[in-house]
This record gives sequence, structure tokens and C-alpha cells, in this order.
Amino acid sequence: MAHRFDRRQFFRSTSAAAAGFLILSKDERVAFGRSPNDRVAIACIGVGGKGRSDTDHAASCGQVVALCDIDDQRLTQKAEQYPEAKTFHDFRELLDTLDDRVDAVVVSTADHTHAVIAMAAMKRGKHVYCQKPLAHSPFEARMMKEAAQRYGVATQMGNQGTASNGFRTGVELIRAGVIGPVKEVHVWTNRPFKYWKQAPDIVARPTETPPIPDHVKWDLFLGPAPERPYHPVYHPHDWRGWWDFGTGSLGDMACHTANLPFMGLNLGYPTRFSAESGEINPETYPAWATITYEFPARGDLPPVKLTWYEGAKNGERNLPDPALFQGREAVDSGSLLIGERGSLYSPSDYGMDQVLLPADRFSGFSPPEQTLERLGGEDERDLNAKREWVRAIEGGPAPLGNFDYAAVLTESMLLGNVAVRLGKAIDYDAKSMSVADLPEAAALIKTPYRQGWTL
Repeated sequence: MAHRFDRRQFFRSTSAAAAGFLILSKDERVAFGRSPNDRVAIACIGVGGKGRSDTDHAASCGQVVALCDIDDQRLTQKAEQYPEAKTFHDFRELLDTLDDRVDAVVVSTADHTHAVIAMAAMKRGKHVYCQKPLAHSPFEARMMKEAAQRYGVATQMGNQGTASNGFRTGVELIRAGVIGPVKEVHVWTNRPFKYWKQAPDIVARPTETPPIPDHVKWDLFLGPAPERPYHPVYHPHDWRGWWDFGTGSLGDMACHTANLPFMGLNLGYPTRFSAESGEINPETYPAWATITYEFPARGDLPPVKLTWYEGAKNGERNLPDPALFQGREAVDSGSLLIGERGSLYSPSDYGMDQVLLPADRFSGFSPPEQTLERLGGEDERDLNAKREWVRAIEGGPAPLGNFDYAAVLTESMLLGNVAVRLGKAIDYDAKSMSVADLPEAAALIKTPYRQGWTL
């Protein structure tokens, strides 16, 4: 007997099939009660800033049925482009109203609301594409990983570098042992320069309290963050430099620049991390920070020390020792892996390009056997990340940046901000997410929420 499945049943069935790398044919889609031309119904939450392109990419991969933003100006602009999509200010109202019409959700909001939105969607069986970093705290990242597994949804972090061919080549180079066993990694960024303000330019809240603009739903912007008066210094852009809303340079860029060594070396969770930084204030991230992570041995792979550099000290960029680059100049943002047989230098935000050092040792080098799928042109890497996600929703293999991987990367990197706040070396029990003999770390690993908000 033929049975007809509704939208949710269909995608839950195909999501389960994804674990077996099954891609359904048009006939099989019809057997599940779907039109062969049905498209994944996507709700886009946060449609300004990065959300603009995320929404357009979602529309090219599926059907955008809903738009949500706390800012009417941004929402109206996008609604003109997608007039058939329903509009909302509150993601909770969207999910309640369109529960049976939405298959998947794209989350492109400020960092502090990523987890509450993504968790609400996953609990309803929605597939989730969430911008990096996945979460505002290490605890949130762990909960998102567990939720994705529990609800069997297709997930992807908005880290477009993972979808690039060059990045995947770099991962293969590292895994093939081309530079030998790696015990030392350096990663650096050009943030926050030219992108947003924090210490030393801003170290306290503004004292003036201008009225909330009519087009901004301020309470919804705050979400789980502590109450504070509206000010344009937070919205629409510079929230990233504030402890309560953003994750600083580390949250903005480590999911990009640390991605290549993290995946290539299968780093997992650190057991110890520490930080040096500029002066700490209660409101904004410091002017500079150097964070050191210690990762244990993984099978035959040796322990790794990864050092992260951000900001500027005394007007000078905080960068790795120039001698490590063997005569080359450190670009604005990149990574350097030091192995026993040589070094791999990636002068790229996304790990897409690699230089083997010293050059004469690797002359005539041939790349190792390809083990990772290539998705298409490098200039479409951001779109390809969405294509890979939608393919997984429809029954294809899990995306390379799914939450099983991306949440571990996010949690591990965000632990560095805990070290920055405390200014102490921290021994971390990843299994229990706890820190012995340092109770003040608990409130930074799992941050409290404003009343009325929860995961």
C-alpha cells in the first residue's frame, strides 16, 4: 500500500537516510508524497549584514518562505526582494506560526542569539544552517552538537572556507603527513582593525540613552543578554566587540583561520588553555590577546600547542615570531603548522591556499590522493556551503562543517575567551565541561540568561 508523507515526515526520513549517503531519486521523492520539483522550505532569521547573502543563497537552493529580523528597515528591504515570504520580528512567533511549512532555518543574527534560535528550531525537527561562531559560550556549542544528534537534523556552520576546494586540499596535505608530525601551530587575525571598535577605543558603556528607533525591536535584539539601554554603538554592527553580544576577534575569525589545522590534525578538545592580553574591562574585549591551547595526543598523532594572536600591543600588530616564516612575510590573517619535515603556511583567512616551507625541500612536490569531495568553484564557496547543507536535507551525505565537527571547533576556540577573562592557565575536563579549583570559570563556560530566555 502506498503511503503519503507530509513535509516533516519526508525530511525526517531523508535526514535519517543521509547517514547512509543515500540521495533520493525523483521517483523516490514522489513515493514519499512529494513533488519531484519540491524545494526545501527555508526560514531566514537575521536578514541584514551577512544575512543578506545568506538569504539569497538560501533562495537559490530552496524556497524562502519566511524572513525574520528585529530591524524593520532590514526586514522591509529583504521582503521587497522576496514578496511571497512571510515576515516576522520574533523567531519564536515564526516557528509557532509556520511550524508545518518550514523545513529548515538559516540563522544569521548576532552571536549571542545563535544558540537560542538554532536550538528552538532543532527541537521542532528543523534543519539548521547557523553562522559562525555557532554559539556565544562553550556550553551552548556543546548543547547544539548534542541537539543535532538527538533530533536527527542536517546541520552546517556558516564557515564558507570549509566548502572550498583549496581548504580540502590543505586538509589532505596535513593528513597525508607531508610535513611530518605536527606539534606546533600558530594562527592569527587582522581583527578587530577596521571592522569594529572595542578596547582601547571603548572600555565602558555609553552614558547617553537615546530613544529606541521605531524600526528596532530592542528587547528582541537583547534576547538572552542582560538588560541594558539601547544605543547605536551596539546595533546594527559593532555588537561583536562587547562581551554580552559578541565573541570578539576569536569568535569572529578562529572558526575560519583555525579551521585548517583543527580539521587536518583532528584536534578535538583542549586539555589546557591560557592567555595573555591587554587590560580587561567589564564591557568590551581587550586591545590584544595571545591565547595558547594544549591538545592531547590523538592516536598516533602527537600533542599539539596552538597559539592564537589578535589585536595590537603598543600600536604594533600582535603576530607570531617572524623567524617562523622562513623569509616570508606574515599576511594579515592566516595559519602556520610546523612539522618535523617542514612547515605548511596558509596565507588565507579560510585556509584555501598553502605554501610548503622550506620551498627547496618540496620542489617537484605532488599533492596526495584526493580523499575529500570537491564542490565547485572557489568563488562560490559560500553558496556551495548552502548547497551541501540542502543536499544533506534531501538525503545526501552530511556536510563537512556539520555540528558534530563545527561545535567542537567552536567550543574549543571560545574557551580561549574564558582564559582571557580570568587571566589564568586553565586545566579543562572536556567530558564534564568543568574546571577544577577554579569555580569562577563555570559562569563563563555556561553564561546565565536573562529571565524569560532559555535553551
